[in-house]
Formats: sequence, C-alpha cells, structure tokens
Amino acid sequence: VQQISGMLTLLFQRARSEKPGQVDPRAAEFTLSLLAAMYDRSGTGYIKTRSAAAALIALSGDTLLAKYRAFFQFYAVPDGNTALITPRALRSLLTDLNQIPAMVGESCTPSCVEIAIHSCFHGVLNLAIVEEKFLSWLRSEPAVLLWLPVCYRLSATERVSHQARCR
Repeated sequence: VQQISGMLTLLFQRARSEKPGQVDPRAAEFTLSLLAAMYDRSGTGYIKTRSAAAALIALSGDTLLAKYRAFFQFYAVPDGNTALITPRALRSLLTDLNQIPAMVGESCTPSCVEIAIHSCFHGVLNLAIVEEKFLSWLRSEPAVLLWLPVCYRLSATERVSHQARCR
C-alpha cells in the first residue's frame, strides 16, 4: 500500500502540473482509499500491483482499445516470443475488474466469471489465446464487463459540445 501510495502521489503530481486546476490535490489519497477498499478489505496493507493497475487502467480516460491492450499486457503469460491469456489469467483479470462495480453494489457472481471465461475460450483448441482473440472477445462486450464500455461512453459524452442553442 505504501509503494502504491508513493506511485499515486507522483502520478497525480505530474497530472496536476500538466493540467493545473483540473486535478484535486487529494486525488492520490482518494484513489488509494478506493484501491484499498476494493483490494485490501481485511486491512493487511497489501494490494497486488496487478490488481491496482487493472483498476487504474479501467478508470483511466484512455480509449477502450488502449485499456484492453493494457489488460492483455498485465495479465498475459509469456510463451516463447509471444504472450497468451490463459483461463486462469482471465479469471484473475475478471475478478480484479469486478471489484470496481462491486464498490457500488453491482457485484457479479463467480458463475458470471466462469460463463465469461467459457465464452472467451469457446472453440479454442489450445489452453490459451493470443491478443487478437482476446481483443475480439472484449469488443463483443461480454456481459461480465458491460459496465466498462458503458462508463467509457458516458465519460466520452461529457466532452461533446454542440454549437446549437437550447430553448
């Protein structure tokens, strides 16, 4: 938790310097509190770096494709010259990501995760998939992660401006 706190402090200091007045001075504190609530409920002082990274990626303002690629990079396992997502790695990713909607009472059952894993690996002969298959599955908007593209679209609409006047 202390290491993540230090990284968040640096991250938000940089963001504040790049976008003055747009970043709350307590952003690092609030984000750490959220991460601890999601991933350290027992108060051990330990949060898996990969879990924290998944949450930060999911909550970032980046594009969906960039988020999906980052998930693959963090959870894929090396296999020679390539990287692959295994069912175990996907289970870990989905479990980590589903802590976000769980914070607002929208938790997913373990069976939802298993159904998603089965749908991702449906028709796959190997025990792992390459990045393109993973990205294709995510683009199909599996129910277990439907909240992610919905949140992205909602945040994208906040930046839209029209030259029309309302009456």
